Amino acid sequence: MEGIIEIEGMEFFAYHGCYETERSVGNKFRVYAKIIADCGKAAASDDINDALNYFSAYEIIAREMMIPSHLLEHVAKRIIDALYLAFPEIQNVTIKVSKLNPPLGGKIAATSVTLSK
Repeated sequence: MEGIIEIEGMEFFAYHGCYETERSVGNKFRVYAKIIADCGKAAASDDINDALNYFSAYEIIAREMMIPSHLLEHVAKRIIDALYLAFPEIQNVTIKVSKLNPPLGGKIAATSVTLSK
């Protein structure tokens, strides 16, 4: 049974960016994860051991967010790769990484990159 697991509104302070200032001062980021996986066994058993563990998924995302990168695309790809490695039941992952209030010279709420695999 295919299921969709979403982890929404994760916020992190990290040091991603192309410019030295971004990497030294840091910024706030928001991450959204959509994971499509086989949820049939967990749905039938009601046992956490049969489920894709949301807490473990969050820990993986948090760990990858703490590794500085120049590009949001690189951050999103690392998160996707790490999730696939940890959870073989995954069929598809979409990750959206948003940089809040990016330093682009004007009032901008966020810039975002969304990758799926």
